[in-house]
Amino acid sequence: MQRFVVARLCLIAGLAACGGSDSDLLAQNLPFTVTEVAQFDEPWAMTFLPNGDLLVTERRGSLQHWNAADGKRRISGTPDVSYGGQGGFGDIVLHPDFEQNRYVYMSYAEAGRGGISGAAVARAQLDLEAGSLGELEIIWRQVPKVSGQGHYGHRIAFGPDGFLWISSGERQKFDPAQDMTANLGKIVRLNDDGSSPADNPFTDGNEIAAQVWSLGHRNPLGLAFDRAGQLWNVEMGPRGGDELNRVERAANYGYPIVSNGNHYNGRNIPDHDTRPEFNAPAVSWNPVISPSSLMFYAGSEFPQWRGNAFIGGLSSQTLVRVEFNGNNASEAQRFPMGQRIRSVVQGPDGAIWLLEDQRGRSGGRLLRLSK
Repeated sequence: MQRFVVARLCLIAGLAACGGSDSDLLAQNLPFTVTEVAQFDEPWAMTFLPNGDLLVTERRGSLQHWNAADGKRRISGTPDVSYGGQGGFGDIVLHPDFEQNRYVYMSYAEAGRGGISGAAVARAQLDLEAGSLGELEIIWRQVPKVSGQGHYGHRIAFGPDGFLWISSGERQKFDPAQDMTANLGKIVRLNDDGSSPADNPFTDGNEIAAQVWSLGHRNPLGLAFDRAGQLWNVEMGPRGGDELNRVERAANYGYPIVSNGNHYNGRNIPDHDTRPEFNAPAVSWNPVISPSSLMFYAGSEFPQWRGNAFIGGLSSQTLVRVEFNGNNASEAQRFPMGQRIRSVVQGPDGAIWLLEDQRGRSGGRLLRLSK
């Protein structure tokens, strides 16, 4: 690219003046312009509507409808969420036939009795004019609910074949990632109503196993399809060993038996290369990047990056670009963003849109990356 500039701007369309400082970004030599567009309270995920507006989840339980002309408007009718630790309102995606059926799909942490919790996915019909969700229906739950407030995972995506995919974390309980009577530590493939497709790989087992596409995952926080229709996920490793995985039918990715990191108490975990029966990651990071989200770029704003993946980094406060050569992948570039990046998506304008992981008065900023 010819230009290497970072600017902090407000979109024209009547937005209020932006606040805060971008000295962290201005000090960097980044190959795109960064535009601050809006602020949210601890945002977690976003999806674009067909008209170019955004739906943004806030972890405490709010769903916001945003556009440049009107700003934010809260959508009512959202599910009750269990907020705390890593729990709260999670991902949001549109049904592939949204313009006909108005279905949106949402993930969130759901409380159970006695202080336990688990991720759930619900669908509802969006009425933008009324600013509400209707016909809310829970179509999937993590089984079992457990104690603690970590490793929900719960990223969701629709594939090119119309199936619904869910990343389910192992809830910091380790062994359920290998237990086929639990759907923790798994990548799940469902029909759009939450039922299990007849051609899933483990349909000869129990009802929970019938949901599973792959197993041996830890805390998968990014889930996306490349332009060839192949599913990939990114997940947090333990102490070291963050992973980008090519998600394959019936594959076992080994956690907690193998990992390219170690337990937080210092106890060793054998590396993937010691157990070749388990699928090894396409890319592994140590030191970690703390991946939060995953997007494959296919837009016109940055044609040189088509087919690349972008990963939001939390503790690393970066946006990571990954290049591919067939089934092989490698980190190509790392952009320091100065804040924890919670979500990355491609906009209908071809720009790259980010959500920062911030709460309170300063808010988590919505950023637009453009030429």
